[in-house]
Amino acid sequence: MVEKVIATEAALELVAFLAQKHGALMFHQSGGCCDGSAANCYLPGEITVGAGDVYLGDIGGCPFYIGKAQYEHWKHTQLIIDVLDGPGGGAFSLEGPEGKAFHTRSRVFSAAELQALARQG
Repeated sequence: MVEKVIATEAALELVAFLAQKHGALMFHQSGGCCDGSAANCYLPGEITVGAGDVYLGDIGGCPFYIGKAQYEHWKHTQLIIDVLDGPGGGAFSLEGPEGKAFHTRSRVFSAAELQALARQG
């Protein structure tokens, strides 16, 4: 199975820390800030997920959504969630007070991966 979103070890460690501190978490990436390069971490219910969002998968056991318009720009890539030291997380993202910022990197899917994704639906 081809994963549409994955996370680095550093990001997974931060997700685990935040989950221990806050409980259940979710991620959303929209095109509204940072040129779409910021994956924001929220408590469930802090942001409404609906028909305008696409579920990409889970990172660290937490669901990850992206806005439909943003997904259209990124659908040919695998999103790789990383973490950076220093401020930069969204104003409401849970990692900000920890002096960290989630950051999205990407890599283009291979032709074989794109075919597999088409079969996955």
